[in-house]
Amino acid sequence: MTQKSTPYLIIALVGMILFIPFLGKVHLFDWDEINFAECAREMLVTKNYLRVQIDYSPFWEKPPLFIWLQALSMSVFGVNEFAARFPNALAGIITLMVLFRIGKKVAGMGTATFWTILYIASWLPHFYFKTGIIDPIFNLFIFLAFYQIHLLTKTQKTNAAILTGVFLGLAILTKGPVTILIAAISWLVFILLNRGTLPFPWSKLFVVAFSAFVVSFIWFGIEWIKNGPWFMQEFIRYQIRLMRTEDADHGGPFFYHWIVLLIGCFPASALLFQYIGRNRKRNFAPKSKDFSIWMWILFWVVLILFSLVKTKIIHYSSLCYFPLTYLAALKVNELWMARERMNTATLMAFNFLGILLALAITLLPVVGIRKNELIPFFDDPFAVANLNAQVPWSYMECIIGLIYLIAMLMIAFTLRRFFKMSILILFAVQVLVIQLTIIHFTPKIEAYSQRAAIDFYKQFEGKQVYIHPLGFKSYAVFFYAKKPFMNQKQYHNQDWLLNGKVDRPTYFVSKIQNAEQYKKLPQLELLYEKNGFVFFKRK
Repeated sequence: MTQKSTPYLIIALVGMILFIPFLGKVHLFDWDEINFAECAREMLVTKNYLRVQIDYSPFWEKPPLFIWLQALSMSVFGVNEFAARFPNALAGIITLMVLFRIGKKVAGMGTATFWTILYIASWLPHFYFKTGIIDPIFNLFIFLAFYQIHLLTKTQKTNAAILTGVFLGLAILTKGPVTILIAAISWLVFILLNRGTLPFPWSKLFVVAFSAFVVSFIWFGIEWIKNGPWFMQEFIRYQIRLMRTEDADHGGPFFYHWIVLLIGCFPASALLFQYIGRNRKRNFAPKSKDFSIWMWILFWVVLILFSLVKTKIIHYSSLCYFPLTYLAALKVNELWMARERMNTATLMAFNFLGILLALAITLLPVVGIRKNELIPFFDDPFAVANLNAQVPWSYMECIIGLIYLIAMLMIAFTLRRFFKMSILILFAVQVLVIQLTIIHFTPKIEAYSQRAAIDFYKQFEGKQVYIHPLGFKSYAVFFYAKKPFMNQKQYHNQDWLLNGKVDRPTYFVSKIQNAEQYKKLPQLELLYEKNGFVFFKRK
């Protein structure tokens, strides 16, 4: 082991400890986690690795790269939660090493170290590596493309142009045309900031586009040649609809993602307030300046773009995590080297966000214990019924939040005066509390939101039955019942399942607010109700 490789081995070991254990402790969450995992499971069942399917029907919402990784993981570990989340755990380990390596090259060892630590010490960046959603791998490819385009603008080397295109192509294969939109807008912004001039020959831009085309052709082109344009047309229509309309009630105000990043990326988000005002000693390492410009462009393009998009889902702004933590790391390094003094806005943001999060975690067990007193404040019948789930809580669980709260209060009084000691305590407490929260509280939250339905689905694993959700959309019914491939084409038809001549036992699930209309149907037998879900069997 050489001295140069030691930091990467340490980072890999830390990443393994933080991201891999307990991956399978809690069920996958409906929709996104189960959606992608089910696509991977159906690939294994049908042996059709070219076309993504859900419920054995074409699924045009996402390209297949991440699904391929999940299918590979499931072929090794089995069809389960651990296998569905394992690709992102590996992506987390790789991401931390990439951050350290690139940070060291563009801004020095200090910034590289703080960038790596800030990423694992911030809530959402840490949490997403323990999930089964597409975004961590998509974001890594986009970030690597931006780093290569940064190198291209500095060196004008063809290799950088090729790698820019390769990573953009991989991102397209992971999440689709949104890659082109983000890259194109960011590039236009860079040209405008560069007074309308291109910092390298146009031929290099052609190399980027050609490389991206070749990589993305691995799937898009072959799918078109083999099956015609229909699938591609539906894929593109869906992407456009997602931009223009709210998808499945996932709407929100313009500033939705601003709040998500502010609270979810603490403490990195608080350090961005250090850019407010004028600091007389704000001269970063000269080599970090150009890369910082690209990171600011990426941050604002993603934030504004997804603030304008009608569909608002929390992970849509997750690409901001890379520039946000980098820019925060620059400031931590400046404060650590005493080149700057922490301004009042940053201190207030630290105190407010830290204490707010600590109070929320401290009070979470109290809410669980005293839930009956909160029920009158809810208008949603489904949410009220969810709270009836029998989840064990104890006041002793408040200790996690109290430790966090005490640490935040200590840091509030010492952060400006004893920055080095305070920031190290902050990082250590953040990593500890994030891990404890994910491991201990996430299963309890899942028990309220969906476990009653998943337990129902699991009893039919692999059996020749029909199970159909009434009045709501769910992928859990396919994954947890391990739905087999069926030749009967009408099983997608709700009217046929309710009224037709079915050829096997048929079950239905409804949410409590919609259940009355189905209870009146003479052909349905009410089995039971539990935690907001109502279960029926066709007579």
